[in-house]
Amino acid sequence: MAFTGRWETETQEGYDEFCKIVGIPADIIEKGRDYKMITEVTQDGNDFTWTQVYPTNARVTNKFTVGKECDMETIGGKKFKATVHMEAGKLNVTFPNYHQVTEISGGKLIETSKAGSVVLKRTSRKL
Repeated sequence: MAFTGRWETETQEGYDEFCKIVGIPADIIEKGRDYKMITEVTQDGNDFTWTQVYPTNARVTNKFTVGKECDMETIGGKKFKATVHMEAGKLNVTFPNYHQVTEISGGKLIETSKAGSVVLKRTSRKL
C-alpha cells in the first residue's frame, strides 16, 4: 500500500499562480505559502481515505475507491462527484477546475495539479 502514511509538504512549485487561477483568496494563499501541509492516507487495496490538514487547521477528508464514482469535497466546501483512476501506479482525478496526478517517487508523495497551463507540483516527505 504505497500511498499509506502521514506526509508533510517539503516543496511547492507554482503555488501562487495555481492558487490564484483556481480562485483561492489572497489571504489564504499568503497563509499557505510556507505552511507544511499534512496529508494522511490510508489505503486498503483500491479503497482510500485521504485527509489534508490546511493552514487554517481546516481538515478535508475524502474517501474513494479506485474506478468508482464517489462524492468528494474541496477545501472550499464545494461538493462534487469524481472517479479516481489508477494508471501505472499513479492516482488520477479531475476536480471541478483542475486535474491532479499523485504518485510515490523516490519515497516521496508527489502531487501534480494542472489548471490550464498552470501547474502546481507539491512534494511531501513521509513522517
